[in-house]
Amino acid sequence: MSKPRSLDLPARTRAYRLGTPRQEFAVLDSRPEGRARGTVLLIPGYTGSKEDFLALLDPLADAGYRAVAVDGRGQYESPGPRSLAAYGPRSLAGDVLAQVAALGDGPVHLVGHSFGGFVARSAARLDPSAFRSLTLLSSGPGRVGPDQRTKIRMLRTALPVLPPSWVWAVTQWLDGRDPAYVVDPPEIVAFLERRWFRTQRAQLIATGRQLRVEPDRTEGLARLPLPLHVAYGDGEMVWQLGELAHMARSVGARHTVIAGADHSPNVSHPAELTAALTDFWSPL
Repeated sequence: MSKPRSLDLPARTRAYRLGTPRQEFAVLDSRPEGRARGTVLLIPGYTGSKEDFLALLDPLADAGYRAVAVDGRGQYESPGPRSLAAYGPRSLAGDVLAQVAALGDGPVHLVGHSFGGFVARSAARLDPSAFRSLTLLSSGPGRVGPDQRTKIRMLRTALPVLPPSWVWAVTQWLDGRDPAYVVDPPEIVAFLERRWFRTQRAQLIATGRQLRVEPDRTEGLARLPLPLHVAYGDGEMVWQLGELAHMARSVGARHTVIAGADHSPNVSHPAELTAALTDFWSPL
């Protein structure tokens, strides 16, 4: 999961619920001074939320873009059904199109992080005219690597039968056994726990399955009539670096590798990621 390093709301960012015909979605919306160069919709990944993009919001607004990060259905502060069927790719893609329409700015630049990249590319396939570009951030062509599949399988097995508090305690214990684990500040720990308990269990089960079984979508990406961008850190560990590079080459995408970043450049390297995104968008 992405872990924001601070929960402070950026100066120009407003938190509210975005109303759509499908449902309301919790968003963080940062606007530039004066006329915007475009609008960016930011889609978080598995077990994530809109807060994963907090460090990007004001830098993007400083560069002239309206930046909107959203909780998808069943994620953290957005409501969601208890039915697994409600979290299929087409349903989540339809939500993104409804969010774009509700923002009212015309076609937007779409950025999907990790599982959010799966949602973003599904939305782009459903209606490419709603978007000016598509960026897949730390998001591969198909299912995640074997280590991640094992972790998700364990989580998916436990969620239907164990109390959420037990599953949370086990995940924290496993994290603590990782040699690279860094103890988070108390306010971040409290936020992560709150986010975990407010995310619908059905959302975690259904989207976790998609991460485990998703076929390679490279051919479909190549057919999209959109400018494409593949970006990730050189320490990415959820997908193999080679398959990410191959995907970027195969679809003719702009290809950005951020030195020193791992799975969440949006958290660890916001300045470098902002520069890469705005450079990609500037001629569009």
